[in-house]
Amino acid sequence: MNLKRNGMCPVCYAKLLKGLATPSEYAIPAFFNNEQVDNGMALTPPMGWSTWNTFQYNINQDLILETAKAFKEKGLIEAGYTYLNIDDCWQDKVRNQKGELYGDPIRFSNGMEWLVKKVNEMGVKLGIYTDNGRMTCCDYPGTFGNYYRDAYTFAKWGIEYWKVDYCHSVDYSFCAPRVTGILVGKRGEVGKKYGVEEGICHKCRVFKIKWPKKMYMETSPFTHYVYGIDANHGRIEFRHEAEEAGEYIVTVHMTEKNGHEKFLGVLINGERLHTAVVPSKRIWLEDYELHFAVQLKKGVNSIELFNPIKNKATCDMLQYQDIYAATMQATKDVASETGKPEKKMVFSICEGNNANPHLWGKSAGNLWRTTGDIKENWKSILHNYEHNVQIYKYACPGHWNDPDMLEVGVGDLTYNESEAHFIVWCMMASPLILGNDIRVMSDEICALVTNKELIAIDQDPLGKQCKRIIKGDVDVLVKPLERGTALCIFNKSDEPKRYEIDEKLLKTEEYIEYRSAKKVRNPILGRDEELTEVLKGSVNGRSALVYICG
Repeated sequence: MNLKRNGMCPVCYAKLLKGLATPSEYAIPAFFNNEQVDNGMALTPPMGWSTWNTFQYNINQDLILETAKAFKEKGLIEAGYTYLNIDDCWQDKVRNQKGELYGDPIRFSNGMEWLVKKVNEMGVKLGIYTDNGRMTCCDYPGTFGNYYRDAYTFAKWGIEYWKVDYCHSVDYSFCAPRVTGILVGKRGEVGKKYGVEEGICHKCRVFKIKWPKKMYMETSPFTHYVYGIDANHGRIEFRHEAEEAGEYIVTVHMTEKNGHEKFLGVLINGERLHTAVVPSKRIWLEDYELHFAVQLKKGVNSIELFNPIKNKATCDMLQYQDIYAATMQATKDVASETGKPEKKMVFSICEGNNANPHLWGKSAGNLWRTTGDIKENWKSILHNYEHNVQIYKYACPGHWNDPDMLEVGVGDLTYNESEAHFIVWCMMASPLILGNDIRVMSDEICALVTNKELIAIDQDPLGKQCKRIIKGDVDVLVKPLERGTALCIFNKSDEPKRYEIDEKLLKTEEYIEYRSAKKVRNPILGRDEELTEVLKGSVNGRSALVYICG
């Protein structure tokens, strides 16, 4: 990070990096606006298919139509698969004159709105991909700076699943502008004036402006500025008494000596954070202002100014929250304009676990990638499993940990590997997004991915992810179900292994409500088996066994 660009004292910044800067009693939390959002979508993990794992950039409208047709022919729709997701490389390399994304005019010659209509007629919903950066991973136009425009475009087309990737991401600055004061009043009013020297300083300092140029003195009513509110380290607080509750305009005045973008947050009563990218220095005015429309309560209100970008997680969270909010607004606007029922979108955060999205994902979307990209090999499957299985507490209806798409039936995976992969993803309540060419998949793979008893484990309305209760070469996983418990024995090693599970462990595990019975259900074979044979036996290498108990 460029210290000068981010405006922090090198010593202070070094302390932050090394963790030597201890928080004070006024320390600000790392996360803001972190309430769980609810768009009523993905109450069970989304199921569908994506172009990426098999076709990558070799996609066109014929492939999409053929795949949509295969959804029905292969029984995927009946099994619960809903979304046909077009990944990267669908769009043209530049936006149109309106600044909108549009489909490649050669490969998607009839346009995306037409394609949505055709796919919907086949009983399938269409999903789309962009990137929270200036470009996508394959260097097509990104969505950064066009959140509402792209959300509105997709809503107008009828898109019902939006995956937002993370390549070429753009970080907000850690640096705050030099705030000189605020005005607080009703819309259309000048408002009450507060200079920073009247505010309450928390780990920051106020200095007198020493460059009283004539133009500045004519354009600004303030004489001091605050320093030290960068990187969520300090803040300046104002107390304003409102005569009545309602909307107010907080006008923030600033003066600049630097020519780069900065970032500012306005926190109201310690609850709702409003943010803005502050543009670089203006040529003609030393003093300039930003307006924030906020809700104040009757009586005394706290208004705190600071830069909330303390770490990568804060930046990513705020950006994805903004995209989600744009999506919610866009679907409402299109419904209002057309008079048609609102088509909401499932919102997929593909941040790749760069900043622990499981800690804030519920405030920004329906599912979030918890791992890097999966590959069509056993090592990659295990890698994604090992991380995702640990964060089981963060999954719930409408909000899911996503260890990436399924590689079942892709590449050189054996059937045992594909079966174990599918079983474990079902146990983890993962989104089931196929990546194989379903037009030509074998009957064996088709039977696996349409196994209704396995899918029922993933889609259980209780919405709980499995918990690992035994870890080793052979892991034991338990998943609470609305009716009973799913028990999985997962052999991660290359060789067959013996295993034995003490039933007392199941009975005392608080995460599940285990009920002992003589027989349990084997969803792979579709039959009941003796409990004694299930709790003690052997499992092949790179394989998984699964049973429904109670």
